[in-house]
Amino acid sequence: MSSRRDVLRALIGSPLWLATAGRTQWSQHDDAVADVVIVGGGLGGCAAALAAAEHGLRVILTEETAWIGGQLTAQAVPPDENAWIETIGGTRRYRALRDGVRTWYREHAPLTTAARANARLNPGRGWVSRLCAEPRVWLTVLHAQYAPHIASGRLRILHHTRAVAADVTGDRVRAVSVRTRGAPRDTVLRAPYFIDATELGDLLPLTGTEFVTGAESRRETGEAHAPEVAQPDNVQSFTVCFAMEHRPGESHVIDRPAEYATWRDCIPDPPSGPRLLSLDDETSRRIGFDPVARTGYWSYRRIIDRELFAPGAYASDVTLVNWGQNDYAFGSLLGDATSAAHHLTRAGALSRSLLYWLQTECPRADGGVGWPGLRLRPDIVGTEDGLSMAPYVREARRIRAVATIREEDVTVEGRMRETGASRAQVTARVWPDSIGIGHYHLDLHRSTRGDASAYAETLPFQIPLGALVPQRVVNLLPAAKNIGTTHRSNGCHRLHPIEWAIGESVGVLVAQCIAQRTTPHAVHASRARTATLQGALATDGVPIAWPAPMPPGA
Repeated sequence: MSSRRDVLRALIGSPLWLATAGRTQWSQHDDAVADVVIVGGGLGGCAAALAAAEHGLRVILTEETAWIGGQLTAQAVPPDENAWIETIGGTRRYRALRDGVRTWYREHAPLTTAARANARLNPGRGWVSRLCAEPRVWLTVLHAQYAPHIASGRLRILHHTRAVAADVTGDRVRAVSVRTRGAPRDTVLRAPYFIDATELGDLLPLTGTEFVTGAESRRETGEAHAPEVAQPDNVQSFTVCFAMEHRPGESHVIDRPAEYATWRDCIPDPPSGPRLLSLDDETSRRIGFDPVARTGYWSYRRIIDRELFAPGAYASDVTLVNWGQNDYAFGSLLGDATSAAHHLTRAGALSRSLLYWLQTECPRADGGVGWPGLRLRPDIVGTEDGLSMAPYVREARRIRAVATIREEDVTVEGRMRETGASRAQVTARVWPDSIGIGHYHLDLHRSTRGDASAYAETLPFQIPLGALVPQRVVNLLPAAKNIGTTHRSNGCHRLHPIEWAIGESVGVLVAQCIAQRTTPHAVHASRARTATLQGALATDGVPIAWPAPMPPGA
């Protein structure tokens, strides 16, 4: 007699599975079967898991590191957010995450009376964000949000786990095999829906889903600033971040890195550009760095401002280093495993070389050089070497989607050119199938082809459902930086609350598809079904349009 597990496996992908999915509970024998499998525990994956579980689905979430949360935790990057995030610029679940971080500090940290009373507490007073906090606190709040779903059996998280293979029949993914560190064998995960929330779009090549990498040609996208010829190997730099504090009068200088001279003398823009390890570029000269005065880059991504806490609670501020100086643009993580490992190792060496340069050669205002009191904080990032668990990735493989978001859909310059509207009247493209909103300037970091950093002013924009639907594969959805953007438009869609909004909407979309026995393609093709999805998102507190007129940024 067939086991219940064998029956479920046979049904996956059939109309009967779609009709019955979500109605059964976990048992000790179906740990590899779910309603939705989410590969990647970054912000998009976390949001998708939370939304799907709250809609009653059984969810398996995998994560390659020890920490879920991606940019906020394992990558050690405080949130890059829009100017309205405190009121209208995010989803209800994302605001709950932010509120939870502030609540944690008020209830558990030795804040000053004034800091505790501040409704918009920013524990680090970093100027990159209105809420700079320790990675472990973000992680704690995420786990608190997940706790009831884990307890009920709706959600299972597999840490130290990565996808290694996929079983695909025609246009449908039937299963994904994952490898967990220390496990005796790979595990096969089966579900009617799979979500790729990995940092690099790992499921796309494994499943044969059509994707693009790097910069598309101008002919393909119609973007004014795209290159004449496609450059699939031209991707934005990634960064291995680290946390540090400053102890005046002490020496915490690390051993000189083996590649230090190479990185110190590297000139990314030869022959006359500034050295990589310097403060000689225009931005760095303007910002500066002074851990004693606590200004410039020191306070940029600061996550602990000791003045907000009781005297003696912290001997120093703590800051996270994610600067242009440790952006690694000398190779990509999108190649084979050997190449990716090589570049990840070199990126870590670059970050350690930057720290050593700051400790020994960085010019000071008093005419001296070096800040030997700078000290790594491995405990902050949860690693032994003091470098982040995972690299901060800015650009991934991107699906070839039903709809592709272009630079001209979101930038002020592009919209004015396309619509003929004045600067005062221009708005971002209106998408009737919007499933979310976002805003950030178009921020392209130095790339592997040597392109310098580039910025462009953008308008508050919508995220179309069509950008989340692959052209062919019916049951795989993206939930991170792998949606249907271009190389250029990716530069304003890769930030924290936007990735969260994408993942959350994908989680609701999967729940709707299972409940209605339909597919994402069918939802996108039907105005009525799209409207039903948009209604469900509204109920969940996911805005799909910005107000008009826009209020001033807070």
